Amino acid sequence: MALCATPTLEFADVRLEQLGQKHSADRSDLVARGGLDRVWFAKTPSAQGMDTEIERRLALQVEGKMAPFAILDLRSNKVVGATTYLNIDAANRRVEIGSTFLGLAHQGTGINVAAKYLLLQRAFEELDCIAVAFCTHWHNQQSREAIARLGAKQDGVLRNHMYDPRTGTLRDTVVFSILPHEWPTVKQGLLARLAKHGRV
Repeated sequence: MALCATPTLEFADVRLEQLGQKHSADRSDLVARGGLDRVWFAKTPSAQGMDTEIERRLALQVEGKMAPFAILDLRSNKVVGATTYLNIDAANRRVEIGSTFLGLAHQGTGINVAAKYLLLQRAFEELDCIAVAFCTHWHNQQSREAIARLGAKQDGVLRNHMYDPRTGTLRDTVVFSILPHEWPTVKQGLLARLAKHGRV
């Protein structure tokens, strides 16, 4: 089963489906209303650049490097964000979960937890991955804390990992991962969090 495939996944009133241009207007509205593209240490695409960003992700999917999903809240039947498998290493059955954003009104509602549950379940139970990585900017404390709450372990920090032409700064990247033997415990933790949000 190809790691870059994007089958529809559903759980806890959340659906992940193949990202496409039909999601562009909703995603643009989420970014514009929340000012998500103005956070200097995140790479959220601008509302104006959303069509181009979707095309970029779809091109990477064709190359086998990415599996881009739209996130839908089934309670409102609206697009509320996006997430991906990226940096796919099919030979070694490794993926990274990232390039995720969620509208401000939907943060802290359990939607992101459900999305991560779906992607991790697919990675470990269907795709037989040997590791799932999460990477974030050193200065993105909210993201670092959220990744740790998932149950991921910090592997280390890649210093001067990337240059950001928007700000002229160098990014230190914090790398986390979850391994197959950790998934059962991580899974129970995610289910408990979803229960607190009334989603299971």
